[in-house]
Amino acid sequence: MAKYLFQATYTAQGMAGLSEQGGTERAEVVRALIENAGGRVESLYFAIGKHDLFVSCEVPDNMTTAALGIAAQATGGARAEVIPLLTPEEIDEAAQTPVTYQPPGQA
Repeated sequence: MAKYLFQATYTAQGMAGLSEQGGTERAEVVRALIENAGGRVESLYFAIGKHDLFVSCEVPDNMTTAALGIAAQATGGARAEVIPLLTPEEIDEAAQTPVTYQPPGQA
């Protein structure tokens, strides 16, 4: 399974729901969403700042990840960003993968 970091920023509507239901209940909703899609939550934190929620999780694939993002944002309660996470070993492998690249302005 691939690892992802979801960053969410609540809209006014979402913040009203959080205020009414509380963090524990909303966290359980997020956990259920991910687990019902075959994923696993590693950590979930609320934050103060640009983003209101951070969720580190494992999800089966990009299609499932896209479906989670669509479901979460379709209600209008939050805007979310998804960041794929790579292990140090995956970066090692990527660094050893041959690629051909020509910088702009060089022939």
